[in-house]
Amino acid sequence: MKAIVLQQNGGVENLVSKDIPVPTIKDNEVLVRNKAIGINPVDNFVRANEAALQSILKPTAGEDIILGWDISGEVVATGKDVTDFSTGDEVFGMVNFGGHGKAYAEYVAAPASHLAAKPANTSHDQAAAASLAALTAWQALVTYGKIKKGDKVLIHAAAGGVGHYAVQIAKHFGAYVIGTSGPAKKEAVLTFGADEHIDYTQQAFEEIVSDADIVIDSLGIPGHLERSLAATKQGGRLISLLVFFDDDLKQKAAAKDVYIHRLSVVSNGNDIKSVAALLAQGALHSDISHTFRFEEIGLAHQQVATGKTQGKIVIRL
Repeated sequence: MKAIVLQQNGGVENLVSKDIPVPTIKDNEVLVRNKAIGINPVDNFVRANEAALQSILKPTAGEDIILGWDISGEVVATGKDVTDFSTGDEVFGMVNFGGHGKAYAEYVAAPASHLAAKPANTSHDQAAAASLAALTAWQALVTYGKIKKGDKVLIHAAAGGVGHYAVQIAKHFGAYVIGTSGPAKKEAVLTFGADEHIDYTQQAFEEIVSDADIVIDSLGIPGHLERSLAATKQGGRLISLLVFFDDDLKQKAAAKDVYIHRLSVVSNGNDIKSVAALLAQGALHSDISHTFRFEEIGLAHQQVATGKTQGKIVIRL
């Protein structure tokens, strides 16, 4: 089969096509013939950084390094312990994160517990997109944000990969949603379901919002997390997707009785099934701004690196 292998950390020129054997599945795994692959900022980060590659992928010495975690495709073989899926089933999910997902390939060996059945109303492109990013939004809002009807939720980068799913999930739970973005993406943020939009280039969000029940901060800008804390109400919840809380921020959060958590998304079968249910209901959809061919993965990485992508980027096989 064909796979995109990372020869060494560095630029996109280190992503090269290589013929390798189809993976052998374990008893708890299924073999998936990929139809689409989702691309995320973490893919870029791991490609460029040796420390990130070692800490996230944890590769075995001498094995081919194959990036990616988000897949959608067809089951072509099942391990003897697998009961949820059969040959011919269409499935999607985030495979082995953090670990060596090996998604950039024609075939992927995936734990059955990391997958969900792809809804009939959802294309492979849309399903692959709604894996890591949608799971991140779900776990931020539901698992750690404890979202409930009537909550006021502030979502930063609300037109981005995680952000646009977070807006939709929050609205599904009956929250009042405020999304931040630049002016060019205001219409998109409102279309995703936000009740209110803040243009971060013109307004200081913490001067407008000081009583959010939940704030989802996905930005790595110095000082931004402290500003998000200011926008969180007494006793609220602040979930960071990138920046770790230092001791000073922990003390300030404690003074406001604000629950804080730095999220590391995990592969979780129940959560991906919840995402699948929302897709099936039409309560969640993937906004795909760019679709590339398998051999164009380098271009996909370059697009991610702009930091300006609306919605998601997908590779179609």
